[in-house]
Amino acid sequence: MIEIIIQIRNNGKQIALVENGKLIEYYEEDKEYKRREGNIYIGIVKDVINGMQSAFVDIGTEKNSFIHLKDILPKIDEKKQKLNENIEISKVVKTNQKLLVQVKKDSNDKKGARISSHINLPGKYIALLPNTDIVTVSQKIENQQEQERLINLVKENLSKGNGAIIRTSAENKEKEVIEDIKKVEKKWNNIIQTSINPNLKEPQLLYRSENIIEKMLMDLANQEVEKITVNDKKIEEELEEFKKENEEYKNLKIEIKEQENLLDIYDLEKQIGKIHNRKIWLKCGGFITIDKTEALTAIDVNTGKYTGNQNLEQTVYKVNTEATIEIAKQLRLKDIGGIIIIDYIDMKKEEDKEKIKNLLQTELKKDRSKTQVEGFTKLDLMELTRKHICSHKD
Repeated sequence: MIEIIIQIRNNGKQIALVENGKLIEYYEEDKEYKRREGNIYIGIVKDVINGMQSAFVDIGTEKNSFIHLKDILPKIDEKKQKLNENIEISKVVKTNQKLLVQVKKDSNDKKGARISSHINLPGKYIALLPNTDIVTVSQKIENQQEQERLINLVKENLSKGNGAIIRTSAENKEKEVIEDIKKVEKKWNNIIQTSINPNLKEPQLLYRSENIIEKMLMDLANQEVEKITVNDKKIEEELEEFKKENEEYKNLKIEIKEQENLLDIYDLEKQIGKIHNRKIWLKCGGFITIDKTEALTAIDVNTGKYTGNQNLEQTVYKVNTEATIEIAKQLRLKDIGGIIIIDYIDMKKEEDKEKIKNLLQTELKKDRSKTQVEGFTKLDLMELTRKHICSHKD
């Protein structure tokens, strides 16, 4: 059973995604924090930095945002084409020029937001990629025939000049996908019409992205979310409205418990408390440590108390196997994004390494965020990337 628990407190909001009593995702929204990731703006170029091939853009927030040349040039399929980055950015954009941009990563204490002119407008079954001809499908849809069917279906129904990413929830759908394309393209056309208004002289927000709860429900559309428990009447009413607008959630139960500490359910307070632990023990007696730096996240696997009953290779493989399952779980639970390096206990057999890589890929399919496993490097370190879901946690 998958359920969502939403607790509103004076200082903000706590959101827990729970499966059979186990916490699998957890987010906190500070009352003062304004999430902007995914928002679309008309911005004004304030400064062009040739030496960095970048520009600073005013989107109407406290700090100017940052855009790189590659995020201004037309989007390409990097598997088929090579980006020409020898062009000087000053020949592409000018000071005081208006730019239609989307926030890709929120600002923090040190930096303004990172933005791009490559728009990704999410729907239930597709994410629209305007101004491209790229149509691609979620890697979580494994059946090749189904991939081809969906790609052809989307290409036939997209307007000229638009591309799309086909989401996992589109699997075995047809009419719903076509309707979703029309809905998202209409939303995009409204954004375009507003952006070309000649009277628009100042930076302006054109589209506000979905909040964490809406995004969670959209991403989980192909799974059975049975229940949402909330302690706030206003949130309950918003969810009831969402339920009316989304047929797939017609059987969703929404329950309000205004006076209770909802995190007492399933002993969630205790589970949440463990999220910040650096060291996580495995059932076999081994453990992993997770250390985040500004550049990447390093995960180390250790045998700990486990000595095994058989030979060294089997002992190492067992610890690495348990560690892999736990790492996939922790990446989702802690919402770790960016580059991730795993230092497994050394394995001599190439077949064992391949099994661990395949297991990691399998376990990461449970994660609703995009992940990419690159494999073992020459130094025998596992390299992968993950896109965070809530930028405020980074």
